[in-house]
Amino acid sequence: MTMAPDRVRVRFPEISTRTWEHPADRTALVALRSLSGFDTVLKALSSLLRERQHRLMYLATAVRVDDRQFRTLHELRADCVGVLDAQTTPEMYVLQDPSVNAFTIGMDRPFIVLTTGLLELMDTEELRFVIGHELGHALSGHAVYRTMLMHLMRLSASVGWLPVGGWALRAIVAALMEWSRKSELSGDRAGLLCCQDVEASVRVHMKTAGGAWLHEMNHGAFLDQADDYLRSGDLRDGVLKLLNLELQSHPFSVLRAAELRRWIQSGDYERVLGGSYPRREHDRNARISDEVKEAARSYRETFDQSEDLFVRTVRDLGKDVGSAVNTVGQEVGRTVADLGKRFDDWRKN
Repeated sequence: MTMAPDRVRVRFPEISTRTWEHPADRTALVALRSLSGFDTVLKALSSLLRERQHRLMYLATAVRVDDRQFRTLHELRADCVGVLDAQTTPEMYVLQDPSVNAFTIGMDRPFIVLTTGLLELMDTEELRFVIGHELGHALSGHAVYRTMLMHLMRLSASVGWLPVGGWALRAIVAALMEWSRKSELSGDRAGLLCCQDVEASVRVHMKTAGGAWLHEMNHGAFLDQADDYLRSGDLRDGVLKLLNLELQSHPFSVLRAAELRRWIQSGDYERVLGGSYPRREHDRNARISDEVKEAARSYRETFDQSEDLFVRTVRDLGKDVGSAVNTVGQEVGRTVADLGKRFDDWRKN
C-alpha cells in the first residue's frame, strides 16, 4: 500500500466528541464524566488491571506503527488525528492474527490494535475509516469505560453470593451491552468524519460481513438487507431478533451500515461538514438532563418508525411503556442497593 492524499478533507477545529456520539452513548458518557471522584476510581482500576503490563506485551509481540514501520498506517492515523483535531495521538500496533479485528484498550493511555487479517481485507480508504472509528473510541473514553466494565464483570462473577442468574442483574447487563452497541455506532460516525467517503464506510461493513469478494457484492443490495431484516418476519422472529442481539457487544454489520445511512439522511453529517458542530470548550456545560431527553427522542423515533412486526404490535397495543420502564428501574435500583448492603456486611465480617 502507498499513501497519497487523494483529496483535501474537511478538518474540524476544537470538535467535541459529542458530535459523533450516539445519543444513548452520549448520555452514559456525560453521566459518568459528571461523577465526583470518578477519576480516582479509574486510577485505582487501572493499577489493578496492570495496564503497563498489557502495553509491554504488545510492545514485545506486535509491531508498533510509526514512520519506520507500517508507514501507511502511521500517515492514516496522523490524518485522522488532524481531521478530528485530537490533542493526543494514541499508540497503534499491528498484531499477527488472521481474524478481522480492530480494538482500542487501556485506561491511562488507550492504544489501538489492528490485526493482520484486517489489513489484508481492507483497502487504504477503508482502513482510514477503521482507524478513525478506533480514534473516536479513544477520544470518547470508550476504552476506559469498557475496560472498567470488563473488570467489574469479572469481579462480580468471582463473588459467590452475587445472584448472577437474577433477572434484575441480567437487565443491568443487557443495558450495558446496549450502551456498548451504541458506542460502536458512535465509532462509525467518527470513522466517516475521518474518511469522508460514504462508499468506503459501507464497504467496511460489507467486507466484515461477506469477506474479500467485494466484486460479487452490491452496495444497494447490502443496505436492502437491513430493510428486509427490520421489516420481515412474524412475532416470533421479532423476539428472536432481540435474543440474538441481547449479549452482542457489537451491532450486526448490515445494521451498522443502515444506521450510518440513517445518520447521513438525517442531515447531521452534512451539517458537521459545514462547520456546525459542538466545540470542546462547551463540554463542561453539557447537562445530563438534555442528553437523556435526546436519547429518549432517538429511541422514540426508532421505535415509532420501526417496521418490525413485533415492535409494531407492541406499539399498536398502546401500553403505558413509561410505567413499565419505571417499574423495572425501581426493581433494579432496589437490587443494586441490596447488593451494596450485602457487600458492606461481607467486608465488615
